[in-house]
Amino acid sequence: MSTTVGQVIRCKAAVAWEAGKPLVMEEVDVAPPQKMEVRLKILYTSLCHTDVYFWEAKGQNPVFPRILGHEAAGYVIVESVGEGVTDLAPGDHVLPVFTGECKDCAHCKSEESNMCSLLRINTDRGVMLNDGKSRFSINGNPIYHFVGTSTFSEYTVVHVGCVAKINPLAPLDKVCVLSCGISTGLGASLNVAKPTKGSSVAIFGLGAVGLAAAEGARIAGASRIIGVDLNASRFEQAKKFGVTEFVNPKDYSKPVQEVIAEMTDGGVDRSVECTGHIDAMISAFECVHDGWGVAVLVGVPHKEAVFKTHPLNFLNERTLKGTFFGNYKPRSDIPCVVEKYMNKELELEKFITHTLPFAEINKAFDLMLKGEGLRCIITMAD
Repeated sequence: MSTTVGQVIRCKAAVAWEAGKPLVMEEVDVAPPQKMEVRLKILYTSLCHTDVYFWEAKGQNPVFPRILGHEAAGYVIVESVGEGVTDLAPGDHVLPVFTGECKDCAHCKSEESNMCSLLRINTDRGVMLNDGKSRFSINGNPIYHFVGTSTFSEYTVVHVGCVAKINPLAPLDKVCVLSCGISTGLGASLNVAKPTKGSSVAIFGLGAVGLAAAEGARIAGASRIIGVDLNASRFEQAKKFGVTEFVNPKDYSKPVQEVIAEMTDGGVDRSVECTGHIDAMISAFECVHDGWGVAVLVGVPHKEAVFKTHPLNFLNERTLKGTFFGNYKPRSDIPCVVEKYMNKELELEKFITHTLPFAEINKAFDLMLKGEGLRCIITMAD
């Protein structure tokens, strides 16, 4: 590998040339890292709904051609450390993360925020911060980055602030799912909702993020975890994540928040909303108990959505919170989440329902579009 120091690496990448069209396996050139950047060898990546959303180009500025992907695990390769990088070395095992932690801005210095001023997610930017250029190209033509990670490539270049160094003993084909959705749901429960032992929690949406929120409630010791979903086929699977009861809003003529209030003698202690649908957000807030109830919004709503509720719901001492990436700081906190898995506090295997080789990445998109499974691990090596 020493021969690649400062050199371009040519490798395989799955390129999205246009919205909604199958990814095309291409030979791409990956430039060496510049100041405060590292070049990573990706070993495993996973597919998240966010990848599909931006591949379909719904509701935002489409940027193509692009290399998607942001849930992954890999390691820093020999020549890969750019100028100014001091806390990563060749061979380190890492998780690239779609948001960052510069450690210098007001957000990074605050114990209450993880929304780094420099490196917070920017879905429109397809280039690196250092020089405004892409590190990917085909025949000299740029291929754009995605949320600073672009893990659907055998090699990628990432800002050092978006790389979490983890325990080298952690199995990368499992912990790669911690770089987005699972940590988002888990942290929404553990860091933001903070249910107490014996409390009741409602989880709206039982996809991977919602089930991670349920897992967080289970770890915290909640005694009642009520799963709310329009898809009844998800209920059986959710039991593995600690969900004790299920509500399908389609089964009732009254609003689901009223159903939950009746089930729980006035409302649940905590709720976590993981769908992004505005009606579910309102229901999640209105179903918590007055006096102490806390609702946490995780899902990303449509850009024109408006949250409407009566002010008395606040005056009666209900609290509404939002969260981004489960309030985890990527470099400081994600290594600790990996340790939860290593210590068997957190189970990840049950989130992984499919495994595919890199050459079959489009099958992973098909599975997600059909709503089959939770997380599909894509193995980069042949």
